[in-house]
Amino acid sequence: MPTVSSKRRLTAGAALVVAALVTTTACGGGDGDGDGDSKGAGYNAALNKVANPSTKKGGTLRMVGKQDLDSADPQRAYYGMTWDFMRFYTRQLVTYDTKPGKAGTKLVPDLATSTAKISDDGKTYTYKLRDGLTWEDGSKLTSKDVKYGIERIWATDTITGGPGYIKQTLDPKGKYKGPYKDTSKEGLAAIETPDDQTIVFKLPKRNGDFEQFLAMPTGSPVKKEKDTKAKYTQRPFSAGPYKFQTYKAGKKIVLVRNDKWKKSSDPVRAALPDKIDVTISANLEENDKKLMEGDYDLDLNGTGMTQSGRVTAVSDHRDSVDNMHTSFVRYVALIHTAKPFDDVHCRKAVFYATDFASLQQTRGGKVAAGDIANSTFPKAIPGYSDYDPYGVLERKGKPDIAKAKDELKQCGKPNGFSTKLTARNNNPGEVDAAEALQAQLKKAGINVEVDALDGADTSSITGSPSVVKKRGYGMTMSGWGPDFPSGQGYAQPLFDSRFLNPTGNYNESQIKDKKVDGLFDKAIAETDPVKAGEIYKELDKKILDNADWMPFLYEKNITWRGPRLTNAYMSDGYNGRYDYVSLGVVK
Repeated sequence: MPTVSSKRRLTAGAALVVAALVTTTACGGGDGDGDGDSKGAGYNAALNKVANPSTKKGGTLRMVGKQDLDSADPQRAYYGMTWDFMRFYTRQLVTYDTKPGKAGTKLVPDLATSTAKISDDGKTYTYKLRDGLTWEDGSKLTSKDVKYGIERIWATDTITGGPGYIKQTLDPKGKYKGPYKDTSKEGLAAIETPDDQTIVFKLPKRNGDFEQFLAMPTGSPVKKEKDTKAKYTQRPFSAGPYKFQTYKAGKKIVLVRNDKWKKSSDPVRAALPDKIDVTISANLEENDKKLMEGDYDLDLNGTGMTQSGRVTAVSDHRDSVDNMHTSFVRYVALIHTAKPFDDVHCRKAVFYATDFASLQQTRGGKVAAGDIANSTFPKAIPGYSDYDPYGVLERKGKPDIAKAKDELKQCGKPNGFSTKLTARNNNPGEVDAAEALQAQLKKAGINVEVDALDGADTSSITGSPSVVKKRGYGMTMSGWGPDFPSGQGYAQPLFDSRFLNPTGNYNESQIKDKKVDGLFDKAIAETDPVKAGEIYKELDKKILDNADWMPFLYEKNITWRGPRLTNAYMSDGYNGRYDYVSLGVVK
């Protein structure tokens, strides 16, 4: 792969154009009649407020995505955009409120009549289910369905890829073997269902974030008779307002109304459109063009427009643009099992040789791409601090090649070394950023081969330590946002050795540090969020000092909001994406 692409040589100029246009853009609003506005609701109209509020039903919500859902199976999904999309056809005991901004992080009852009744010792969580809950065939949804869906997480040889929080919390010793191998009638002992309307969770030890775990799709019910195991992703059975009409992996998703869903049993979902139509296309520039031409209403993936798309959108269609503040961190994982990254000084050499300011510019500049990162934690998550051991912010993101070469000497590689870096070819700007990093590290003698991958395949490639070893990868470029707004929800899958998995692994650096694991245990047991935040700051410092994982950007993006959309708002509950389940369209 070439060191510098012709496309990236245009990036700096495009970023300046976007920045200039955005700074002269006045915030606007809709006309207030709830019928939408053919010119759009106004620049940043969905940022912490609702653009085009409406209760009108009907029409088809049209989405386009550069990549498919990582899985349509609720127990296997981990992409934020997938969790957002799943609100159309899955339900949980509790879920996030349908309100803009930070208010969207509040947990509210969904299948349950209230949030949990928690015992005095903090170890028992009890829920009562609502009346009138049904599956798409009209059969009653019961507490046993909720238990069975959650039990599927334990079938790790079949149900792979999803987060392991519930499993780690309810069964830390891994005694339960999952519903496919369990021959008892009791199932997982930590979950009790004394009747069809009641479900009780018995935790071995306290975890202040437990309800957050249940709000994830992994907490979704699954009807046992409809469970096709590994094939369930091809046709999940709906408990929400929409059901699958079509699912052609990598091509097309069509959801239609589930006529057995009862609005009286669901205070969360507006269910405004008659149909949800999703097209998957890897042609990013063409996707942006069709969004602006009105063929689609919004981007499924929610990771922002391409460079050329940003310029056109902000210049010609600014009333349909939002500059989203996300909770995502763009990073490079330095893989400990890949020599010479088993040596801390070789890892530190990468930190010093990286031109963070150039990476920022490559991805669109400060306005479109976000601020240079110093902490492994996003600014909104307790654990973030201004700690900057490599002087990244002090040097305004510029590299220190002399220090990089000194670190190379200390790790026994004075002439540098060679390694491989992965990047996703359907994430806007990621391959360009990887090529920019390739050119930067070469100046210090570190030769990098960039391997571009389809983002939909990363769970089985960069998420598989055995595949990573076989292919000789030393670094992985990607992005990460919190599963829920706490240090545990953000950092545990990335750094805790107990979250290392044979597939669907997100501890991509393959960190195995008992002290790191111990800091997680200490913070999770702390009921005071302020005190827990201080422990997470200690963890952040340790990860940085050990050069385990290199953050480089706190992400923002330029996002298209089609003028047909109603009820559009950015939700912090979904890391700065629109809350899909509330959207409507002007017919």
